[in-house]
Amino acid sequence: MNITWRIKYFNDLTAEELYEIFKLRIAVFVVEQNCPYQDADGKDLKSFHLMGFDESNDLTAYARILPAGISFSEVSIGRVISSNKARGTGAGRELMKQAIHFISKKYGAVPVRIGAQLYLTRFYSSFGFETAGEEYLEDNIRHIEMLLAAKID
Repeated sequence: MNITWRIKYFNDLTAEELYEIFKLRIAVFVVEQNCPYQDADGKDLKSFHLMGFDESNDLTAYARILPAGISFSEVSIGRVISSNKARGTGAGRELMKQAIHFISKKYGAVPVRIGAQLYLTRFYSSFGFETAGEEYLEDNIRHIEMLLAAKID
């Protein structure tokens, strides 16, 4: 799958991009995972939005990057998502690589914390994230915090 990556701060998103972001997040997190939750949590307004578009210009992969002090004391990556048609293509791996690279360029060698759905622990570990705490329940889905230590490239 050929993906074109864009990253924008909230105020720079077009109305169409914002619509596509919410459409994808609702399709997966609310409908597919059967998890009603308050997606519009106020954090989008202070975040960078990493978007991956396929050849048809459909949003197929997405993550938001939150500066330190918004979700955690560290910079964080959240709302990591791949569309159904992008799963199994490597889009999720490339999404995380793009996010980590952006953080390194924007903030330097800083630690990165995530609140990972528990079943994805192995996936995030493959990027160097390590568990950093106990399991917790968020929106009836088991999660665990994970931390990527600051690295100098």
